[in-house]
Amino acid sequence: MMLKIANIVGARPNFMKIAPIHRLMQSHNGFSPFLIHTGQHYDEKMSQTFFKELGMPEPDLYLGVGSGSHARQTAAIMIELEKIFFEQRPDRVVVVGDVNSTLAASLVASKLHIPVAHVEAGLRSFDRTMPEEINRILTDSVSDLMFVSEKSGLTNLKNEGFSGNKIHLVGNVMIDSLIEHLDKAEASTILDDLGIKSGDYALMTLHRPSNVDDEEVLRDIVSALEMITNDLPVIFPIHPRALKMLQEFKLDQEIRRLNNLFLLEPLGYLTFLKLMRYARLILTDSGGIQEETTYLKVPCLTLRQNTERPVTIELGTNRLVGSSKEDIISAVEAVINGDGVTGEIPHLWDGKSAARIVEILSQFNG
Repeated sequence: MMLKIANIVGARPNFMKIAPIHRLMQSHNGFSPFLIHTGQHYDEKMSQTFFKELGMPEPDLYLGVGSGSHARQTAAIMIELEKIFFEQRPDRVVVVGDVNSTLAASLVASKLHIPVAHVEAGLRSFDRTMPEEINRILTDSVSDLMFVSEKSGLTNLKNEGFSGNKIHLVGNVMIDSLIEHLDKAEASTILDDLGIKSGDYALMTLHRPSNVDDEEVLRDIVSALEMITNDLPVIFPIHPRALKMLQEFKLDQEIRRLNNLFLLEPLGYLTFLKLMRYARLILTDSGGIQEETTYLKVPCLTLRQNTERPVTIELGTNRLVGSSKEDIISAVEAVINGDGVTGEIPHLWDGKSAARIVEILSQFNG
């Protein structure tokens, strides 16, 4: 029997995780997958770019929910998905990551008695001020299959009382996409376009409310940037939320005056992958970038107090530095002076995680 699978995406980090799974399902004679894009990240141009670069088909259904508070956005997605699940009656719903779309789809499916599989289950920061942490915990609580990317996830889920037959360590599906597209990313001319040499720049991303919504914290980060750009060019593809808050706190003109700072629009996947690969170091508050830099063996300085991806610190290239000016500058100087971590690639981060997920799903008939 063909299993009808609803694969859910909502935000750009989801695209890299679902792409290899959806593609394998399409070529597997046991599955009939359909792709639902909630439109949580609603920049149509960027979404289309990511879909095209990842070789994904156009979504079968696009909800276009757009932005809003966590409650409004989650509720809007739930209302639309409930109609779709009633009409389509999928045998299983597959969700990835920890965004509001992940939680919304999981709740709707579980209340309709549709089994839920969660890809990237078990990750915990143990910081419930992070909205993503709430999403992770609640999604896992209603999932009947949990696909885990690193060993900490196994420990966390077992400590929370989940049974072993629900939990599968499969590796990191985001790394599947990275490995598949690494050669394609070489075609990007971004370094030549910017006039920057490989290994001679820092790359930065910033989007978390804890960093961009707090004026004092954001001022500290901008001050750190001013110091860093004296030693190293910094490429900063700016997230819409970060730009909005820089403008609100009247910091945008200050940051634009920095001579060695390249402030860019959000970038496509392949261009960003090339920038990550050849960076001297990366400053970020993203979760996925901690994993990608670990695979690429590029030093990663995470501007947070905690991480839900501890393997990136234990084995990988990641270091938690917080968001104070002094700590950021000190950490950057350490890398520049040769004290960056090269690390190891974690177990099962081998480009075959999607194949393991699809094989396990094929054994669970609804």
